[in-house]
Amino acid sequence: MAVTTPSDFSPAAQRRIDPSKYTALADFIDEINKPDNRESLVKTYGDQGITGFLQLTGATKAAGTNDEVQWWEETRLHPSQDFTYNATTDATANSFVAELAASAQRVLRNNDIVLFNGDVRGIVSGLNATANYGLTNGKYNTVASATITVLDGTVGTAKAADATGNFAIIGNLFEQGSDQNDAYLEAQVNKKTNKYMIIKESFKVTGSQATNIGWVNLGGGDYRWYVKGEADTRKRFMDKREMMMLLGQTATNTLPSGYQVDGSDGYFAAIEATGAGNGGIVYTDSASNMLSSLTDFDTLIKELDKQGANPEYAIYCNTETSLNIDDAIAQGLGSSLTAGVATQFGAFNNDRDMAMRLGFQSFTRGGYTFHKHSWKLLNEPTLLANSDYYGVMIPLSTVVDPKSGDRNPALEMNFKSVGGYSRDMEHFITGSILGANTDTKDFAQFNYRSEVCLVTRAANRHILLKSS
Repeated sequence: MAVTTPSDFSPAAQRRIDPSKYTALADFIDEINKPDNRESLVKTYGDQGITGFLQLTGATKAAGTNDEVQWWEETRLHPSQDFTYNATTDATANSFVAELAASAQRVLRNNDIVLFNGDVRGIVSGLNATANYGLTNGKYNTVASATITVLDGTVGTAKAADATGNFAIIGNLFEQGSDQNDAYLEAQVNKKTNKYMIIKESFKVTGSQATNIGWVNLGGGDYRWYVKGEADTRKRFMDKREMMMLLGQTATNTLPSGYQVDGSDGYFAAIEATGAGNGGIVYTDSASNMLSSLTDFDTLIKELDKQGANPEYAIYCNTETSLNIDDAIAQGLGSSLTAGVATQFGAFNNDRDMAMRLGFQSFTRGGYTFHKHSWKLLNEPTLLANSDYYGVMIPLSTVVDPKSGDRNPALEMNFKSVGGYSRDMEHFITGSILGANTDTKDFAQFNYRSEVCLVTRAANRHILLKSS
């Protein structure tokens, strides 16, 4: 081994004039000194977790034992009848024929009294059908049209105004000595289903990295950086698990090979669903105008009254909508709006302080109490801050199951479980280090898995705030 001894011991600053000659130890002084390190990890974006919405809104957890969950919801006690007016089928000046769409429910019976066009009353004086007219289990089948005779005056402009319309059935009239109704209406329930979805995540660390010590104190004097990676993976998994129960959607398109998943309707999809007996209230407006005045709340309150809504709601919204509501409350004080004092806090054990500790601001309008809460998910720029969704309004109540009589919360988180094995939140380690012994490779893999779905009961009482 050759040893080179420097012969010039002049100051290092002078030796740097000609760097081609040699390099001295002092030239590395900035690298051999210990950094002035601050070991605390800075939370640059605050607490980035977005979970907790479902728990705060009273959603419960329940075990499931099938690939999908089903539940039952009752229909309207007084169903109405959709119809189309056909000018070519006029019977007389005092009557007209209402065409019943093939897809429309058929609830009209002879002698029914109907209200249409706002204030016109008529009697069903004849049910007409195509080839298959008759009764099945007390119900008409294949009824194609109904003749309506106006009780007072002539049809007049009523028939022209109602090219399409809706009959409210307000009662019936029978002659003296006549028989009972020639058909009856059965109680109806809507069967609802939602499939489970499987969500997974993983994080891997080698044995070498697992034994490295870093500069950052992760808490409790632990400087192993992989611990941070695993903790972030777990948090990210929990966030995505909740977001899928909120934003999941059933797949209807044909998906590529190897991706044959059914999907599952989350909370937003349940409210946005279309079709008879499906969906909730979707309230649309621009971001700057969303719930910015008491008039907006009045519009929603009138709709909630139609849906038989309960009197207590939680509003989860983005910051802009939250500020709009604050402005509306400030402008409305002194009118039929109260903030804080006269509100009810049934969802918080009638404890106003509890509501405030959880971050809710409460006020009352039109007999409804609203508890407002800023929703971090809708403010996160990497998630929903730029989406069309501004917030939701969730009824804080239980829903009675018409089939079983059970009282259930409006939202229910379901997970697969049987015989002590639960797929609610599975966490397992594979590999050959950190206690794992499933492989010979020098690593540990942290695995997360969950099979869950969300049940949204009585979606008609829920409100989705969305961009117009």
